[in-house]
Order: sequence, then structure tokens, then C-alpha cells
Amino acid sequence: MVRNLKARGLHGELAAEFVGTLILILFGCGVVAQVAAAGIGDHDSIAWAWGLGVTLGVYVAAKISGAHLNPAVTIALAVFKGFSWRKVAPYALAQTAGAFVAAMLVRWNYTEVLNAADPGLTMKTQGVFSTLPGNGTLPVGDWGAFRDQIIGTAILVLVIFAITDLRNSAPLANMTPLVVGFSVVAIGMAWGTNAGYAINPARDFGPRLASWLTGYETAFKDQYDFPYWWIPIVAPILGGLIGAAIYKFFIERYLPAEEPAVAQAKELQSA
Repeated sequence: MVRNLKARGLHGELAAEFVGTLILILFGCGVVAQVAAAGIGDHDSIAWAWGLGVTLGVYVAAKISGAHLNPAVTIALAVFKGFSWRKVAPYALAQTAGAFVAAMLVRWNYTEVLNAADPGLTMKTQGVFSTLPGNGTLPVGDWGAFRDQIIGTAILVLVIFAITDLRNSAPLANMTPLVVGFSVVAIGMAWGTNAGYAINPARDFGPRLASWLTGYETAFKDQYDFPYWWIPIVAPILGGLIGAAIYKFFIERYLPAEEPAVAQAKELQSA
């Protein structure tokens, strides 16, 4: 009976990660399709829609799974916060699946507009679904993009650890998703040039696979004909670990000792 309850619990968490990430990508890839293919909106609308997508995805999933919505966050939590390692791979798969399904919906919905703007389904609109160094046009190489993704994801995870730490100046529970979303908006506005701020392996690989399956033959390569797909996977994971380590060793260790109520809440959070 205990095993069955645990299994149902994990199934619920994976369902929440799937749906939460799906919501995130529906808004994220949706707004890029609107801007890139239809010319409606600009860089700021992209940054805001991604941030709001994160906010809404977190509101959808937080109560059940903690709303990681990002394998880099899940791995950082496992390394530094005691999140169960047995859940890491299932969470990452659920997140990637949610991103894939959302991207397929965006691809389907924007079929006519994408085909009109880019009949050959080339790198001109590949950025709707996945990232490229220098957003496909600026003089940024693959290792510049790798560096960028480490820095951007480190910022994201450091901030997430700070605003979810009950010993720190955490926002009220209902405001936390909004603050996380604002952090993504800020990263998009300040760190979107070199690599399109994927900062999330699931966000990049799921839509990249969806675009490849629906006609984007160059989806796994960049404008330099380099197999770029692994960079938005590996670099964000490294960046997430660096950001978490910075928080742990430069901030968390100097916070006041936690009260019993805080300790209990953290224990439930990592269960």
C-alpha cells in the first residue's frame, strides 16, 4: 500500500511538471512565433511573455511538484537541497515531454504563418522553437553561447534559491511564482543576445525535437553547421550548479539558524 501511494504521488508530480512546462512553452514559443513570423511585437514582448509563462506554469504545478519546470533546477535541488535523486530523471523527462507537446501545438497553430514567412523552414524561423548562438545573426560562436548559458542559468538558479529560502527574505507564498517570472524577464532583457537565454535544457530540446520532426531539417545544427543541440543542455546544468553553489557558500551559510517551523517546511519541500 505504501509503495502504491508513493507511485501515485510520483505520477502526480510528473503530471504537474508536464503540464507546468507545457504552459511555459505555450507562451514562450507562441510569442516568438508571433514576433518572428507575423511581425507582431518585439524583443520586450518576448521577454515578458516568457516571464509570464514561467509565472503561470509555476502557479499550475507548484502545489504538487514544486514546479521545477527545468532540469537544471531539478539537478541543483538534488545536489544542494536534498531533492530525491530517483526523481531527477523522471522529472527531466516529464519537463521535456511537456515542452515537446507545447511546441507541437505552437507549430500546428502557426503553420500558415510560419510557412508564409519561411517557406523552406530554415533558420530564419528556427529560433521560434530553439536557440542559436547570437540568435542566428550576431557574431557569437558556440563557445560564447556556452559561456553565456552558464552565466544566465547561474543567475536564474541563484535567484530561485534565494527567493524560495524560508530563512531569507522570501516573498509570500502566493507571490513567489511572480518573482520567479520577473527574474526570467530580467534575464531575457539583459542576457538574451548571445544565445537566446534558453537557461533550461527541457525548454530547448523539447521544441528543437518538435521542429525537426515537423520539417526544420537544420534544427539540431547552428548557422556554423555545428551540432549545437547539446550546448543548451550541458551549459545550463553546469550554470545551475554554479548558481546554487554561490548561494550556498556566499549567502545561505550566513543566514540565521532556522526555526522548527521552517525546518519542517523545508523537509516537506524536499520530500
